[in-house]
Amino acid sequence: MCRVLKVSRGGYYLGSYRDHGARGLAEAVIRDAAARLFEGSHQTYGHRRICAGLVALGMLCGPKRVARLMRKWDMQVKVKRKFRLTTDSKHGLAIAPNLLDRQFDQEAPNMAWVSDITYIWTDEGWLFLATTMDLFSRKVVGWAMADHMRTDLVTKALQMAIDTRAPGPGLIHHSDRGSQYASNDFREMLKDNDMLASMSRKGDCWDNAVMESFFGSLKTERVHRDRYKDHREARTAVFKYIETFYNTVRMHSTLGYQSPNEFEEEQSSMANAA
Repeated sequence: MCRVLKVSRGGYYLGSYRDHGARGLAEAVIRDAAARLFEGSHQTYGHRRICAGLVALGMLCGPKRVARLMRKWDMQVKVKRKFRLTTDSKHGLAIAPNLLDRQFDQEAPNMAWVSDITYIWTDEGWLFLATTMDLFSRKVVGWAMADHMRTDLVTKALQMAIDTRAPGPGLIHHSDRGSQYASNDFREMLKDNDMLASMSRKGDCWDNAVMESFFGSLKTERVHRDRYKDHREARTAVFKYIETFYNTVRMHSTLGYQSPNEFEEEQSSMANAA
């Protein structure tokens, strides 16, 4: 049996307007905040990071709803890829044991660093980037760029990390088996700074998965979205990505959706308060 509600026509339309108007207003507020987060990430954040950002702003919304709304608003991340081999492991230089053994979660800063080389195409030719990352916070602590992949490239990245972090003895430095990292000059640099050399197993990219993940983010979120006319433009773009976005504001799911800098600051404050 159906009951007839005794509601005036004016009351019905007023109530309907209030309901739909409120929902529309709430969605408009979410869209505005989501758009700011999406554009602030250079259109690279997916629905999970956008959802985390909205929750941090005090908005109640789940990842499924955010994913649906982002599809509705055409906030979609687009990816393009290029490839160039950067690891030269066919050499007769000494290979270090895999001391890191995929222990990517570290309990304190400067316990384990990972390094690698990647490439960026420009109209002037290839530009190569060497980076060093602290596994504790996923922060890029050293980097260098050049038009070559000689040992000098990776030693400059490591020297920047040493200068900015001043690590104590016993730090594990992990890399692939590339000739740059196996070179006498690089190994002497590790020894002079009381670091322990660690290298991935042959042909196993998962042994350096965190650095591979960073390079994937760099390419997806910045490099593959632009065309660089020369090395100077590419250098500027990479510098801005690392120093003004990745280290400072980019949310990392492994860090509770904090940036590396925010994570380190929070951990330092907690340690000082203990």
